Amino acid sequence: QVQLVESGGGLVQPGGSLSLSCAASGIIFSRYVMGWYRQAPGKQRELVATITNGKSTNYADSVKGRFTISRDNAKDTVLLQMNSLKPEDTAVYYCNAKISGGRFAYWGQGTQVTVSS
Repeated sequence: QVQLVESGGGLVQPGGSLSLSCAASGIIFSRYVMGWYRQAPGKQRELVATITNGKSTNYADSVKGRFTISRDNAKDTVLLQMNSLKPEDTAVYYCNAKISGGRFAYWGQGTQVTVSS
């Protein structure tokens, strides 16, 4: 029973900050590249950031310098710290777990982030 459970979404004003958390269970956490994706209404799901077990990170150009992904292997969690938020960051944010080169990915249920005045 694999579970990825996101939390921390909510409403924030432009320029504000928000921190998302994803708690994983049912997987050997260290074997997985963890990531955050997002999907706005009417838009395709897009990659936000990924992090390997060795702490190598990758970010979408649109969030570089504003978002930080991190992982705590002792707690089987991955975090996304979001700063300087913009209205275009509004989306449902999904946690993802995938073995590098693997054929299957696990997904969380998503958490809503709304950036609005």
